[in-house]
Order: sequence, then C-alpha cells, then structure tokens
Amino acid sequence: MLGHNRYRFQARWTLEAPPDQVYSVLERAEEYPRWWPQVRGVVMGGADGGRGRIRSVLPFELRVTAWVMRRDPAARVLEIVLSGDIEGWARWTVRPCGDGAVALFAQEVEARRRLLRLLAIPGRPFFVVNHTLMMRAGQRGLRAALRRGLDEG
Repeated sequence: MLGHNRYRFQARWTLEAPPDQVYSVLERAEEYPRWWPQVRGVVMGGADGGRGRIRSVLPFELRVTAWVMRRDPAARVLEIVLSGDIEGWARWTVRPCGDGAVALFAQEVEARRRLLRLLAIPGRPFFVVNHTLMMRAGQRGLRAALRRGLDEG
C-alpha cells in the first residue's frame, strides 16, 4: 500500500497519429505549454533536464525539476526523474494501435510540498481528480496538436 503522500497514476491516450509522430511531440517537453494548458511553463536546463510549473483545477501550482532518465526513440520510451514539490518518476511509452498510436503514461511520486503533505488524507480524492482532469486536458491538447502538425518543430 502507498503511504498517504505517495501517488501512483496511469493514463492511456489513444491517438490518431503514427507512433513516431506522437513520440516526437512527447519528447519535446519545452513545447508542452503550447498544447497542454496545465503545463504553465517549462525552462530547459540543457538537453536532459529543466524546470516546470504545473497547475490544474485546484488553486495551487506545482514546481518541479525533471531530468531525463531514459530517452529511447527506437522503443518510444521517455522516462524522467522528478524533484521539487513532488518527487519520483514519470514515463511515456508509445506503441502502435490500429492506424494510430497509444501513449501509456505511468507515474509514481511522493508529495514534498508542505501543504500537500498536511492535506494528504482529506485532500487525496481531490488531488487524484485534479490529476485526472489534467491528463484529460493533455490528451485533448495533444490530439489537437497532432492534427495541426506540431510534430514538425
């Protein structure tokens, strides 16, 4: 069982685009704010890391630093290590699915921000819904970006 401050998230995004095109967009984190409204800002600190600001529905912003742990275009896997308001890891795995692709998201993090830790028990259901809404918006944004041809950046 996870502790009160630990979270495990998964999402499955079905997309009408070739897997390599989806991977190409997902590997460019600095462009996430263009298509994912809840990713408020990304500042790269080199090719393998940077800082980000994230805010979904709840009235607080998470600040994180991320480093690439694995970038494998052949396998279409991206994995990062996170620190800051949350610590842990996140992974995208992109696979063919019919005429398009499926992007599988997995994340395990621990809340480090004091407010999140204090509200861990009563706030957990709200934090989970907040994350779910963020992921849904991300999927909509990525679908729109792929239709616009954002992968050509």
